[in-house]
Amino acid sequence: MYCPARFMQSESAPMHALVADHPLGMLVTQQGGMPDADHLPFELLVEEGVLRAHVARGNPVWRRAGQRVLVVFRGPSGYATPDRIEKAETGGRVVPTWTYNVVHVHGTLRAIDDRDWLRALVERQTDHQEAALPDPWSVDDAPTDYTARLLAAIVGIEIVIDRIEGKWKSEPPPRVATAQLA
Repeated sequence: MYCPARFMQSESAPMHALVADHPLGMLVTQQGGMPDADHLPFELLVEEGVLRAHVARGNPVWRRAGQRVLVVFRGPSGYATPDRIEKAETGGRVVPTWTYNVVHVHGTLRAIDDRDWLRALVERQTDHQEAALPDPWSVDDAPTDYTARLLAAIVGIEIVIDRIEGKWKSEPPPRVATAQLA
């Protein structure tokens, strides 16, 4: 990713927070010499240095185990118009831009076909997403035989993290006008 030094996020805590707050990542792999992207909700386990998710058994991405991959996470983004005060101060030498924060996670893909591992992952992800709801749903709320069939239809994936990089192209805080412009 092209990242001028002024936009480089070198602190891990904000990058980990972005992944936790926006867990839908774009997993980029190679298929037949071409890039391929899958959009999956991930769990970041900082202490273990991994990202975890699951896919339908019919999704061929899990068969790409061993590939070096990229997972992209994006926070809020938006168009930023030039600030009128800044425009006046610079003689009009400003342009619009796009603000965004992104995290790129690089690593190696592993496939995990273990029912207990998968159930624990699905329970953690569900509990995390349901926690703020007044009457949270739990995996245990579904019939046991139904859950067993669904768990048999998925495969776990894990990205062993080699590198995390962040780009923070956030909009600066609003400026407060201290004088009227003529």
